[in-house]
Amino acid sequence: MQKIDLEHKTLLVTGTAGFIGSNLVKRLLKDTRTARIVGVDNMNDYYDVSLKEYRLKELRDERFVFIRGDIADRSFIDRLFAEHRPAVVVNLAAQAGVRYSITNPDAYIQSNLIGFYNILEACRHSYDNGLTGVEHLVYASSSSVYGSNKKVPYSTDDKVDNPVSLYAATKKSNELMAHAYAKLYNIPSTGLRFFTVYGPAGRPDMAYFGFTNKLLRGETIQIYNYGNCQRDFTYVDDIVEGVVRIMQGAPEKLQGEDGLPLPPYNVYNIGNSSPENLLDFVDILQQELIRAGVLPQDYDFEAHKQLVPMQPGDVPVTFADTSALERDYGYCPSTPLREGLRRFAEWYKEFYDIA
Repeated sequence: MQKIDLEHKTLLVTGTAGFIGSNLVKRLLKDTRTARIVGVDNMNDYYDVSLKEYRLKELRDERFVFIRGDIADRSFIDRLFAEHRPAVVVNLAAQAGVRYSITNPDAYIQSNLIGFYNILEACRHSYDNGLTGVEHLVYASSSSVYGSNKKVPYSTDDKVDNPVSLYAATKKSNELMAHAYAKLYNIPSTGLRFFTVYGPAGRPDMAYFGFTNKLLRGETIQIYNYGNCQRDFTYVDDIVEGVVRIMQGAPEKLQGEDGLPLPPYNVYNIGNSSPENLLDFVDILQQELIRAGVLPQDYDFEAHKQLVPMQPGDVPVTFADTSALERDYGYCPSTPLREGLRRFAEWYKEFYDIA
């Protein structure tokens, strides 16, 4: 592994106004003294833009530069790299969500395929004219790539050739594209398969956030697969800890027996390695919402839940094998679900000013 010191360098984070991106920038500003951080986001309205603006407001710092732009715009990305010359690139910009990919596939092709291709090309050309260029490209993949795999826990050694959504297919494509560029142009790259990330100021399209909104309005929440789903819920700070560690350790550039580069390429799972049953998860969520004062003490939870069949594109279980992450970076996420949901419930009460 090639150690990378983040000090005195420019770090580019795409998707900065997003859930993981904003938390990552906050952590990098705290952990480094001299690093300069460039953030990019197109601020699209896939969900409430005011939430993205709230996250950005928390990142005000003289070492942080925010640029509004779209990674699918090739000329924008080329200008960005030419002007700022990032040493480490963390690509978190993507169109997220399994169900949305069924109704709005174009957004996924633009952002996840064309956008990622633009990032790869910019990394490739960062070495032009003998420049040092990008030392490490870290990018978001997803546990969705495991599709309908029956074997659990999911290991990065498993075959992932059976995506059950376009979203998953684009994320698997990112891994394949990064591998090709690592091999052809010796670009050190690491893909991270995130497992169901949650926490304060998260994405409103995620179940815990959507459930909270509906329960507060007195609506009925639908629990898919009749509650027989398990998810490896991973608290956002644990994800960020993993990303920061990985940024500082790039796959080594080595030569093969044929004299050509061995691709400096890795993929890791970042998950809690502790799947929770969806019914248990919802039960803990409503307890914490009551505790935080978001819902009243006498809330009739049973009257507001409905068990329904599985949705297209969903999978019954996600479960991360993080042994490779532990082996190479000495790290394994561990925040208990109740603790993470408690922090979310307390944030929700404050953010939405619930009396």
